[in-house]
Amino acid sequence: MSERNALLRRIRVWLALFIVCLVLSGLTAFPLVTELRGANSLVDHTWLRRVGDGLERADADYPFLLYGTDWLAFAHLVIAVFFYGVHRDPVRNIWIVEAGMIACAGVIPLALVCGPIRGIPFGWSLIDMSFGVFGAIPLLVLRRMIKRLEAAPRTAQP
Repeated sequence: MSERNALLRRIRVWLALFIVCLVLSGLTAFPLVTELRGANSLVDHTWLRRVGDGLERADADYPFLLYGTDWLAFAHLVIAVFFYGVHRDPVRNIWIVEAGMIACAGVIPLALVCGPIRGIPFGWSLIDMSFGVFGAIPLLVLRRMIKRLEAAPRTAQP
């Protein structure tokens, strides 16, 4: 197998990992009330209990508020679809990876600004920020590999 093909295969493995994580992250935003019920039955944590109570009340009295988290879930799924372009042509569509990196970086100021406005404990904002950091890691690896793929010599096709 040529170096180019091996690199392309590694790019696609990292990309699949990233897409799976995006999809799973999106899918978990749909059943929030059920998830918090389960988490609160396993762990006794003041903040989780408060969030669970808030979601229960919103679901009972104002279910339309949870529609916003449905859109959050949908957005994750749509973003995952865009990364299929990287699978098809990594070099030409490296901009998708770079846009993802910018989005990951944007998680940090969003959490730092909106967290306090919404009364989110700082420790929880750190957890939120970690999604941006951990999301950027595979994207940085992907970008580096795509740049190597771009520079790799093409072999003649028989």
